[in-house]
Amino acid sequence: MAKSKVQSVEPNVADYINSQLKSYKLDYKLEQESLNSQIDNALNLYYSKNGGAGGNRPDAKLLKQDPKSLKYYPVLIEYKGYKDKLIKLDKDGQIDNKNAKNEPNFKNINEYAVNGAVHYANAILHHTDYDEIIAIGVTGFKDTLSDKLEIQIGVYYVSKANLAKAIKVGEYSDLSFLKDENFIKFTQKLKELNLTPQELEAIKTKKDEEISIVLTKLNNDIYRDEKGLSENDRVYLVVATIIATLGVEGGKVAPLTKDKLISSEENGERDGDKILSKVKNFLKEKSIPEDKQGLIIRTLANTLTAENLNKPINGESQLKRVFCKIVDDLGEYYKSELNIDFTGKLFNEMYAWLGFTQDQLNDVVLTPPYVATLLVKLARVNKDSFVWDFATGSAGLLIAAMNEMIEDAKNQIQSPDSQKKKIAEIKAQQLMGLEILPNIYMLAVLNMILMGDGSSNILNKDSLRDFDGDYAYGTKQGKFKANAFILNPPYSAEGNGMIFVQKALSMMDSGYAAIIIQSSAGNGKAQAINKEILKSNTLIASIKMPIDLFIGKSSVQTNIYVFQVGVAHNAKHVVKFIDFSDDGYARANRKKAKSSLNLRDIGNAKARYAEVVDLVHYGKNYLNLLSSNDYFEGVIDPSSGSDWNQSAPIDTTPTLEDFKKTVSDYLAWEVSQIIKNQKDNLGK
Repeated sequence: MAKSKVQSVEPNVADYINSQLKSYKLDYKLEQESLNSQIDNALNLYYSKNGGAGGNRPDAKLLKQDPKSLKYYPVLIEYKGYKDKLIKLDKDGQIDNKNAKNEPNFKNINEYAVNGAVHYANAILHHTDYDEIIAIGVTGFKDTLSDKLEIQIGVYYVSKANLAKAIKVGEYSDLSFLKDENFIKFTQKLKELNLTPQELEAIKTKKDEEISIVLTKLNNDIYRDEKGLSENDRVYLVVATIIATLGVEGGKVAPLTKDKLISSEENGERDGDKILSKVKNFLKEKSIPEDKQGLIIRTLANTLTAENLNKPINGESQLKRVFCKIVDDLGEYYKSELNIDFTGKLFNEMYAWLGFTQDQLNDVVLTPPYVATLLVKLARVNKDSFVWDFATGSAGLLIAAMNEMIEDAKNQIQSPDSQKKKIAEIKAQQLMGLEILPNIYMLAVLNMILMGDGSSNILNKDSLRDFDGDYAYGTKQGKFKANAFILNPPYSAEGNGMIFVQKALSMMDSGYAAIIIQSSAGNGKAQAINKEILKSNTLIASIKMPIDLFIGKSSVQTNIYVFQVGVAHNAKHVVKFIDFSDDGYARANRKKAKSSLNLRDIGNAKARYAEVVDLVHYGKNYLNLLSSNDYFEGVIDPSSGSDWNQSAPIDTTPTLEDFKKTVSDYLAWEVSQIIKNQKDNLGK
């Protein structure tokens, strides 16, 4: 006789929980009811639990206000009706809503109550300005003996501050924590759930890997499916889409959503017109200087107003398709608080396969974030630094500097008001970047806007010919008093790029500089420039970097040179030479590697990078993970300019042990010959 199938008790679960909500006098809405237009729109725009377009409908939902802070929390509730359908976790104990390919795991999202509720919470984070959401999953079953309904509840907290990771709040047998008299205590508990710095760092690392995969797929999809778009068009569409969908807090500028683009042919109502209008409003509300606003708008307008991009085909413009693709693929990353070089990654992906010559390819390769952080620390950047970069690319080095400065401000300044003021000063007045290529300049501006807008002094200028050291935008006028210089120059420039170093250091009175450059610059390729630099600056350290540092993008040996600015190099000054060829990381060319992860820590890499900083700042007493053969203190000839890449000398003087080993080896050989001859004679 066939075993009867277990019947779902979801209707009973829904009735039971809805009755609780009603008894608590909560203004909840059921599946088909509207909560508010912003949340309704977000649920409709996000991909559904089955993988389709929109149609997300939580079984119950409400907006709950904290009576103390007056903050609103969206509460999303999903019901199931089987004993084993509350939650599905992965091997690490996290909500299992994505598979190994970083794609939505629709089976789990659809079948498990908590997974479905967290999916709805991600939709709210993705498409609204709510930054803290409560996701509740409820399932139930009938006890086989008593026929009593048994309820299981999972309560999770999803927030931007925790990078959208769903965190379990606690164990609950009902939803009475939503009652007015209990909710203040509940929200206090939420504040205690913030992840530790180590947990946040682990999530950032994972998101970092995910972003590379997502950006590669996005770029390939647009290249394959959207004909007629140049590489510049793709860059500008991504920049415009992201700015238009960010919005400005407090409802000053509402984020542009996919449903607002209706592919009209009416002048002023076209999809490109609407995107451009949002970009204009965003820049104006963010108080971006008018000259810079004009430059950004003119650059983006050429693409956004192109007739072929705005022309509807089957009721949809090409521009809308690309807009929707960018929002769907990237929204969860650029709307979170990752503090990473997002557009730097985007840039590397979008330019990785273009038809550059090798020299051009070397010129557009961006610095890996962990190397950017190393340069910042070597240049001794702190909250009071004034940092500039003369070939800023997508501003990855300046972002690393800004993060270091803000972290130092938070550690050193105790007053919240003073801290906030200092951080604003850092972003508006203490960072300067110059980039000559317009498309890359746009990425730099976008990157700094995403990081909270330190874009005030990102300039679209030739740093060698058109820059006099003055502030170009903002209320602060006069010279930028740089005391920290960081750089990864275009290697095709004079002296492999050392000409940029000479120009920048000549405009500084004091401070430190750290640059990463092709090693041949220190071996004679920039001899004349190097001699000029040393007349006013001291070479502190020369660090040989791994040969595969830029694998898949460029194949050049690089060194980092660290300078003290404003002090002429004395021939007796000790220079620290470090062979950092083994930095603890294993790299693979992602184009050829089977795994999507092309950077793996195989040798305590973070500690190795920290050790290099200590060696440069404090000397050989901090030698630990690196060997004695990797560190050497020596001198250079300031009148040479070609002796900057030295290694520890090899002592060729034979020791007593060497002599003993040689004699031992010889005697062993003599004995073997005698034995061989004896065997040969016996054989005869």
